[in-house]
Amino acid sequence: RLSFEEMTQWSLSLERLLSSKNGIKVFQAFLKSEFSDENIEFWLVCEDYKKIGSSFRMSSRARKIFKRYIQADAAREINIDHKTRDLIRRNVAAPTRVCFDDAQRIVYSLMEKDSYPRFLRSDIYHRLLDSTSKSGM
Repeated sequence: RLSFEEMTQWSLSLERLLSSKNGIKVFQAFLKSEFSDENIEFWLVCEDYKKIGSSFRMSSRARKIFKRYIQADAAREINIDHKTRDLIRRNVAAPTRVCFDDAQRIVYSLMEKDSYPRFLRSDIYHRLLDSTSKSGM
C-alpha cells in the first residue's frame, strides 16, 4: 500500500524513487504511457545483471542485454553514444559485472534530466499523491 510519505520521498531524487519498489512500478507505468520505458527497463536489467554469480550465466545474459538494448536497431534500443556502444560490444566478448556501467550511467542521467521531471509533473503522480494524502487524513 502506498503512503503519502513514501510518495513525497520520490520527489526528492530519482535515486529515492528507484529505491522504492512502488516507485519503480509507478515510474515504469508512467514511462509506458509515454512509450519510453526502455530506459528504466534497461536500468533494472543491469541492476539484476550485476547480481549474477556464474560467469556462464553472465556471458549469456550479457549477449541478451546487448541484443535487446545496445546493438543498432535493437528491439528496445537505448539512446547512447557510438563510443559507448562500441565499448560495450567489446566488453560483451568477455563480460564482467561492470560491462554495462557506462551505458547505465548515461541512461540514468537521461532519466534524471528528462523523464523524472516529467514524471513529477504528470497526472499519474499527482493523482496518486492526492489520493494518498486524502486517505491519510
